[in-house]
Amino acid sequence: MNSAVAELLFMPPTEELRFLPEGPTALAPGVFSWVAIQHGPEAKIGSLNIYDLRSAKNQQFLLPGRPGFAKPTSDANVFIVGSERELGLFNILDNSWRSLVSGVDQDVEGTIINDGTIYGANVVFGTKDLEFRTKKAGLYLYCGGDGSLIRMRSDQVCSNGKDLIDGGAGGLTLIDIDSPTKKVVRYHIDLEKGELGEPETIVDVTDLPSVPDGMTMTPDEQSIIVSFYNPNPAEYGETRQYSLYNGELEFIWKTPGSPQATCPLLLEMEDGEIKLIITTAVEHMPHERRSDAPNAGGIFIADTAFKSPPVNPHLPLSKLAGT
Repeated sequence: MNSAVAELLFMPPTEELRFLPEGPTALAPGVFSWVAIQHGPEAKIGSLNIYDLRSAKNQQFLLPGRPGFAKPTSDANVFIVGSERELGLFNILDNSWRSLVSGVDQDVEGTIINDGTIYGANVVFGTKDLEFRTKKAGLYLYCGGDGSLIRMRSDQVCSNGKDLIDGGAGGLTLIDIDSPTKKVVRYHIDLEKGELGEPETIVDVTDLPSVPDGMTMTPDEQSIIVSFYNPNPAEYGETRQYSLYNGELEFIWKTPGSPQATCPLLLEMEDGEIKLIITTAVEHMPHERRSDAPNAGGIFIADTAFKSPPVNPHLPLSKLAGT
């Protein structure tokens, strides 16, 4: 199997920021955002961060809760953020928060919003059981045009990487990961009705010691790239590329000294090269293992053979209800 070793790009300067980095998202050539989901094991807040490779500087913006994801909008200063049990718009200029919808998973306890993706004025996102144990987390569709929230599933445990593929006449497909199942599945999704078809397994990795976490699509939408969170001692973490058509493993990127890889991003650089950004985490790593994982919590960068970046949707604010 072909593989490559990623290099450490940025080590967050505090334990709080190294605890659980996730969700890297392209903003401009050589610039990406990421979220620190929570600033430590007992923390109830996290942050939105913006890293610029040219200056090698990271900007941090505290959020009013624990964010699962943050995605860009048509306003460069405004992000749509899933935080705790609420979707809202966060403005980095004044740190203001405007709630779009609240009450996510309101009939269950112990869940918060996790990963999400954008399609037009819609947001598909999931939640996670904070104990990583019970099938009670939701999979939701937020319809920005009318502000409605539709729960499409209520039996996930940790709803992670997801993306949408427009098949034209073949309809829209949701690629989705519920991490503890160790499977990547696809559904036909009807955005007008807020309904999912039956799941079809694309990739089954039940033989691995790690669990699939964040995901991104390759530019040609023929494959997916998935980061794997390995809570066990390991020399390196893995981010793997799989075919969407036959589930075959196509490539592996390794993160040395950091086995808990969380999310991948294909980022276009200023010179047009496409690099792979990989976030990793310290979360719940015993102190005695830290010396064997010196890069845990770091953000990595690796070469790729891709010639163009994938589509990077921005939520159109003008199409949201009430704007």
